[in-house]
Amino acid sequence: MAAQAKRIIEDAVVRKDAKVGDKLLDKAFALAFKGLVYAQIWEDPVVDMEGLEIGPDTRLMCIASGSCNALSYLTAGPAQVTAVDLNRAHVALGQLKITAIRHLPNYERFHRFFAHADHKENAQVYRTMIAPHLDAESRKYWEKRDIRGRRRISYFTRGLYRKGLLGNFIGLAHLFAKLYKIDLSKVLEAETLEEQREVFERELAPVFDKKFVRWLTSQPASLFGLGIPPAQFEHLAGDERMAEVLRRRLEKLACDFEIKDNYFAWQAFARGYDRSESAPLPPYLQRANWETMRERVDRIDVVNANMVHWIGDQAEASLDRFVLLDAQDWMNNAQLDDLWGRITRASRPGARVLFRTAAEPSLLPGCLDDAILSKWRYLEEQSADLTRRDRSSIYGGVHLYELA
Repeated sequence: MAAQAKRIIEDAVVRKDAKVGDKLLDKAFALAFKGLVYAQIWEDPVVDMEGLEIGPDTRLMCIASGSCNALSYLTAGPAQVTAVDLNRAHVALGQLKITAIRHLPNYERFHRFFAHADHKENAQVYRTMIAPHLDAESRKYWEKRDIRGRRRISYFTRGLYRKGLLGNFIGLAHLFAKLYKIDLSKVLEAETLEEQREVFERELAPVFDKKFVRWLTSQPASLFGLGIPPAQFEHLAGDERMAEVLRRRLEKLACDFEIKDNYFAWQAFARGYDRSESAPLPPYLQRANWETMRERVDRIDVVNANMVHWIGDQAEASLDRFVLLDAQDWMNNAQLDDLWGRITRASRPGARVLFRTAAEPSLLPGCLDDAILSKWRYLEEQSADLTRRDRSSIYGGVHLYELA
């Protein structure tokens, strides 16, 4: 199973036509991507649901990642959600959440397990309330020991959001902040957007002018922790220094949305969710949606597969919505043609595809075969609006296409 997972990831990530040095970087990323990458997905599900216009007959396919969004889509009332992921750690996390929703007795237990994710009692909750109902493969993942010899389920007693590739990357960023005497908590203490901007300009912006930071961020491997493979690094940087690109993305995160409404900012600056009663949380974790999650959880499935192959296996005209995250930034033109050919075949009339890109423009014009692209209508104004309002702030563009 491990060898198969490694092969699936390498097939998706390693560029076949790349130079030797680039292939080695791709293989290094594929190795890093084998474990838990995202304890929380970094795409805003609220803008996703607005763009997707999910209805009661909607059959939706998405990339799972941390499964936060896949579960949150249930609040919009679709007929079916299938979350597909190459990474078996992400699949195990999704299955853990689904099983917890089904079998934990109340919202308080669920909230302590997945929102706080650091209570000692979570170990006992897992053993008695979740594990007996969890599928064998996911249970094997969570009960296996990590490189430090600790069972992976202990992440939920020691702070899940400090774990995984992204969690470690954010932790390293916090360490650098301390070395440069930057107090990241000041962003979270700001009470207005004006105060947030003042803190950013005073505390955060200057670090991107440091020689070491500019050098470090120019190395593709330095952004593996953000889940950015070498191929996407080139799209993200464009003709600019990476430090400047990252500064702008952090500025949007810190300044464009009120802290009280942005759980992505809490993850970045506090390494976890706010614990106040009015804390911003993903829709699936909100108290108001608990009963809805319980009622609709049987409408979601999480599958360990390559999304291109999975889509190709679906019946013709059987799906309505596709959420591709930023996976296309990893693809060459032939792979895009293959993916969109399968999407077009599997789409019902009026189907929509939503995806994100590291750079601002949609990558499809000039890359996707015109014979395929001509069947789709780009919703340009709505895409620009969704991009502007995406609270995660780390992508250049959110793009929405509709079957013409």
